Amino acid sequence: MTFVDGPVTVRVPATTANLGPGFDSLGMALSWYDDVTAEVTTSGLTFDIEGEGADEVPRDETHLLYRAMDTAFDLLGEKPAGLHLTCRNTIPHGRGLGSSAAAIAAGVVLARALVVGGDERVDDTTLFGLATDLEGHPDNVAPALFGGFAISWIEGAAAETLRLDVEADVTVFVPPEPVATSVARGLLPEQVPHGDASFNAGRTALLVAALTSAPERLISATEDRLHQPYRAEAMPDSYKLVRQLRVEGVPAVISGAGPTVLAFAHSLGDWSPRGWLRRELRVSAEGAHLRP
Repeated sequence: MTFVDGPVTVRVPATTANLGPGFDSLGMALSWYDDVTAEVTTSGLTFDIEGEGADEVPRDETHLLYRAMDTAFDLLGEKPAGLHLTCRNTIPHGRGLGSSAAAIAAGVVLARALVVGGDERVDDTTLFGLATDLEGHPDNVAPALFGGFAISWIEGAAAETLRLDVEADVTVFVPPEPVATSVARGLLPEQVPHGDASFNAGRTALLVAALTSAPERLISATEDRLHQPYRAEAMPDSYKLVRQLRVEGVPAVISGAGPTVLAFAHSLGDWSPRGWLRRELRVSAEGAHLRP
């Protein structure tokens, strides 16, 4: 038998990337999850989608979850005749919380789990490389797959990651309207001043130390000059909230490409602008994993 009997379910965390200075290199898994179930069928592709994006995402081969699974099946050398996919989505879409990385991570893990002996055919390193190719950069897919705090980089043509265990309280402030990642990236300049690059290199190194052993340094460690200032025009309310929190001594950043604001603190009082969602979270030690 090529495929396992019955459904397989994966739980995958939201992620936050950059964390201020670590542009396209730092990411962290958060305790906010999507659950995705897949079952091989005799023919066709069907979806059952609830929650975030249920009225917006496609229900055909263009769905990112299926595209990730299809690519992983090609790598595994197996292709099911049909699939039924059940998505219970809670991670907001288009808010800088790694919803696309979650779909990709869930897809590749599900595909491997559906194939008998899939773990022997494709190891975690290969799966990570595949997910990075699909996402385009490793900063979100690394924590989505492996959990914790991830430092990621490209070595030659291959993605590499180093996972660290950290503990941190975070609060996310999620605005009601999304900002497309393509729009946020389009605001970045082709070149930046050498002084800004040097500044961010130092702050990125300090941030690793702050998250692992020196949390009192987080306010300085989360300063950034490479991406947040350039993206402010696309998310002025988010940038305003970041500045307000930082004036009060709260380490706050734009999560990923935004517009969600992430603060390294709990019990922040009434900081949410009207209509925004606020959630207190922690770092998730687990990445995408199979559920009973």
